[in-house]
Amino acid sequence: MEVLIATNGFKGTWPAIEYGVWLGTTLQLPVTLLGITEKLKPAQIDDHHPLEELFSQAVEQFQQHGVEFNLEIENGVAEAIIPIKAAQRDFITVVGPLGRPQIRRWLYGRSIHRLIEEVAGPLVYVPEACLPLKNALICIGGLGYEVTAESLGIQLAGLSQAHVTLLHVIPPMDLNYPSARNEQKGGKHLAETDTLPGRALRRGVELAQAQGLTATLKIREGKIVEEILTEIKAGQYDLVCMGSPFSAKSLRQMYAPNVAAEVAEVTHCPTLVARHKRED
Repeated sequence: MEVLIATNGFKGTWPAIEYGVWLGTTLQLPVTLLGITEKLKPAQIDDHHPLEELFSQAVEQFQQHGVEFNLEIENGVAEAIIPIKAAQRDFITVVGPLGRPQIRRWLYGRSIHRLIEEVAGPLVYVPEACLPLKNALICIGGLGYEVTAESLGIQLAGLSQAHVTLLHVIPPMDLNYPSARNEQKGGKHLAETDTLPGRALRRGVELAQAQGLTATLKIREGKIVEEILTEIKAGQYDLVCMGSPFSAKSLRQMYAPNVAAEVAEVTHCPTLVARHKRED
């Protein structure tokens, strides 16, 4: 596994570079810094390219922390280039806000939505670096989508000796079927039940304990995105870990909300999103 940090030269991507350096140092992984040269305005052609300063600062950080690194430049649009590059090797991809104007976000949607849908490997969205890692939140859905993100999040927490909170949100019961009724009945004692979320919460506790950590369990009830954001605000977390069922080759995004993207675009701390792979 390697770390891929992507930047288009926007100053807001610097926290992602900082975080990528930390990931490379903590996990002892080589880092590739990908600079994406997007179309410049005519008045900027003779100026210093914004990538130059970021690359210079990044190299200084790599050398200071003893991180093995590689520098690459690609021409194109960041949202198109990043998924292509991320698919070339076993990367943890680290990105930050790309500085898109409001009108572009209205027309095409936020970049993080597209990246979560198209980047198959783990993706960390970093609006602020929030280092050192002291308090990690891992969202447990119970359907297995969270397994990869949970494993990587607990590994990072273990290496940082951070506190881990496992969160499950019980959504409003729209349909009256047995598994939903059992989840509702479990309430605050859901982890003690034989439901899918209950077993997933117990597995998360066991993984944390294997890393020498103590995990706190949190059960909330209500709309999933709203409850996750409320917990993030209340808990002052440094990292949020979430699974994702999305795939660029599936139709799921046509009818289901992209919960991870909706959380990532609002919260200030890094959000780690990863799909569950069967081989995991």
